[in-house]
Amino acid sequence: MASALTLLVLVLVMALVFDYINGFHDAANAIATVVSTGVLPIRTAVILAGILNFVGAVSGTAVAKTIASGFADPGTVTQVVVLAAVTGASVWNLITWWYGIPSSSSHALIGGLAGGVVAHAGVAGFKWSALGVKVLVPLVVSPTAGFIVAFALMVALTWILRRASPRFVARASRRMQLVSACLMAFSHGSNDAQKSMGVMTLAVVAFLTAGHGGLPAWMHPASDGHVPLWIIGSCAAAIALGTFAGGKRIIRTMGSKMLRITPLQGFAAETAGAGTLLAASSFGVPVSTTHAINACIMGVGASRRISAVRWGVAGNILVAWVLTLPASAAISFACQLVFEAIFGAGI
Repeated sequence: MASALTLLVLVLVMALVFDYINGFHDAANAIATVVSTGVLPIRTAVILAGILNFVGAVSGTAVAKTIASGFADPGTVTQVVVLAAVTGASVWNLITWWYGIPSSSSHALIGGLAGGVVAHAGVAGFKWSALGVKVLVPLVVSPTAGFIVAFALMVALTWILRRASPRFVARASRRMQLVSACLMAFSHGSNDAQKSMGVMTLAVVAFLTAGHGGLPAWMHPASDGHVPLWIIGSCAAAIALGTFAGGKRIIRTMGSKMLRITPLQGFAAETAGAGTLLAASSFGVPVSTTHAINACIMGVGASRRISAVRWGVAGNILVAWVLTLPASAAISFACQLVFEAIFGAGI
């Protein structure tokens, strides 16, 4: 009992560590454009994003329920599998953060879960059909939708403001971008923080399914898979604190290396990105906030001219997108084998 409970605590702590890393790794999703355009200094933008990430995180649990039961049967998942999943995802996030590559924390976590489950229960233990419907299809659809919406919105704004003075456009777009940056931070929290909520819920369910007791009733997930309040609050706090830590490396990549953007372009990109994320969250689809906002930045750049986007940098980002699922799965697979040797396979 003591070893199982100790392992559960370790898994929950690691899930919160992943959530924290997700916060500073993906903080750039919400604030890169508003910082690079000079609308807000980075310290103010980070604080604002952290607060709104917290608010967004407590706004719903549809994505958390998908993570908790959508990719593997909770009855086949052990504490060790969840630990391997969050460890593999965290390692990959730290690698890409170090090199300033805006990869997907969402896909890192799902890839980590796949690697851990396969190492423990075999290929049949993972719901591959769910991976296709809820990950691979959105992998294509969400960035494409964001690109198109951002492109169209930028074209429309350019036409609407074609006779306005440059001074008016500059002043108005800076104010508009404040609103869009807040909306982007809220939508980021509404999707990304819920993934750690789902992992923590999965860990608790696995602990209880294995026949272990000792947890007070308030810590138990509801029979319908509803996420307990203590998990919602702790994950919201972790991603907010992580966002406060910043993410300057990735902010430079997204905000300036790929495209030099104006406040009006930043508003269009953030608005399109936030709309894409909020739509996905409402349907419980764990999409990549990184993919969405990057595609939107490319969309506003392409609306001006195709050559405005630095496609070499964009290509490097695309490579990271492709590598994230298999790389995090491989790391998690190895972690699963190591952790099973340490803790045992059935805990």
